[in-house]
Amino acid sequence: MTHEFDRSTWHRSCHDEPGAINRLRSGSRRPSGVARAAAALVMSTALALAPSPSASACWLPPVSGSVVDPYRQPACAWCPGHRGIDFAVVSGATVRSVASGTVSYSGVVAGTRYVVVDIGRGRRITYGRLVSVSVRSGDRVLTRTVIGRASRTLYFGLRVHGVYTDPTPLIGRLVGRPRLVPRDGSTPRPPPPATVRCAGRGETLRRPAVPPIT
Repeated sequence: MTHEFDRSTWHRSCHDEPGAINRLRSGSRRPSGVARAAAALVMSTALALAPSPSASACWLPPVSGSVVDPYRQPACAWCPGHRGIDFAVVSGATVRSVASGTVSYSGVVAGTRYVVVDIGRGRRITYGRLVSVSVRSGDRVLTRTVIGRASRTLYFGLRVHGVYTDPTPLIGRLVGRPRLVPRDGSTPRPPPPATVRCAGRGETLRRPAVPPIT
């Protein structure tokens, strides 16, 4: 007997735990309508109770690229959706860690390479569709540490206590601050540090300049 599962289910299995792929292939029955309804209720309750990723978190993007597939919250564990965001990048683009943490997984699942970083407080970040990696399980990474190289798209996902969460509000950009420039030819003061600003959020975090992403 063959079983069908949608792309989002495949992605959820890959990003959650590598062993889930084997369970999908083992021939287990699809859940009944009652089971689906119960799972949807449990999931909605978990989402309601899950704490926000961080009131002050605001990260530079892991790659230089635009989001081509946004986060779409599924209604239940088996329902269609997109449990992360996809960046379109140049093949081989450098992928950098958005936050400090410990690599909890680095490997290949169903032909796709992933790195998962535990950044503490129940939060785990997944970097997927990598063509190469620069870290191993157990490695400690700092903010902007090189994780690896991306294919033409990079999957970026965030889980908080095991619940998938939209990372989009936490992805910011460097914003320069205005300054006065003397008109008498004297040497101007150094510019103030750029800040990382997240879309739709008032707070900013002061960060030093970072090297360009290639």
